Amino acid sequence: MERFALTVGPVQYYWDRRTLTQFYASVADTPADTVVLGEVVCSRRHEMKLDDWLALARDLAAAGKEVVLASQVLLESEADLRAVRRLVEQRDFLVEAGDASALRLLQGRPFVAGPHINIYSRPALMEHASLGAVRWVAPVELSIDAVGLVNPPGARVPCAAGAEVETEVWAFGRLPLSFSARCFTARHFHLQKDECGFRCAGYPDGLPMSSSEGQPFLTLNGTQTQSAAVQCLIGEREALRRAGVRRVRLAPCAHDFERVVECFDAVYNQGACPHEARGLLESLRLPGALVNGYAHRRPGLEEVAA
Repeated sequence: MERFALTVGPVQYYWDRRTLTQFYASVADTPADTVVLGEVVCSRRHEMKLDDWLALARDLAAAGKEVVLASQVLLESEADLRAVRRLVEQRDFLVEAGDASALRLLQGRPFVAGPHINIYSRPALMEHASLGAVRWVAPVELSIDAVGLVNPPGARVPCAAGAEVETEVWAFGRLPLSFSARCFTARHFHLQKDECGFRCAGYPDGLPMSSSEGQPFLTLNGTQTQSAAVQCLIGEREALRRAGVRRVRLAPCAHDFERVVECFDAVYNQGACPHEARGLLESLRLPGALVNGYAHRRPGLEEVAA
């Protein structure tokens, strides 16, 4: 059975240092192949500095994991840019470009093109590969068949180093939909962004929003807006394989994440029944209902039978 690599994406929420340390200690014992580290949402979150992430990266690498360091999305200041420069200056770990702000600094060295870089066509992927991209994480709203057209299994985009660009797809987790210079969590509490009191720390899976009819709608996570539902492609293994995908991203959540990784490994790499695995996932303490609409060219909040 052809193996799929499992990537644990960066924690998008503001968890304290102890929680992060315990979380990554548990991740080290999972079947995950790759772990992406770093603060990608808000530079005001200060529990972990670059040196802390590097120390954690070395621990995970010693446990046999590939480690990637992610840069922040939506830089707003010279201080943010200096942080990206420091991240790029280290040479021990591959860097994931959070957005286009990191591309010039990374040009000429291998890097991962993150899900917020607008790569929607083969020419766009080829351009980023010429800069040094060795892997791209497809934008979350791109369907599986569209992903296969950008980097098809029979004609993969070549890397500058002579290999082929890997494709990674967001297979589990609340979907990051947008970023803003405003902090919506602070605004919810009638606070200024610079005097937010780090209210987002009180919501380990984000602050849920409901529609006027009381239905789950969106999730506020500081400057980031997420889906209320959880994307779950546990049943799409064969569709992803046909599209040339051999790597899937699992976004961390506050509860039972180790079980999530084990479920995906069982289905994607051990031949377990996806319907049974989905039932198990639905029994866990996940932050929202499971959906897969984007993967099938449908609205993201829909669930389509795989």
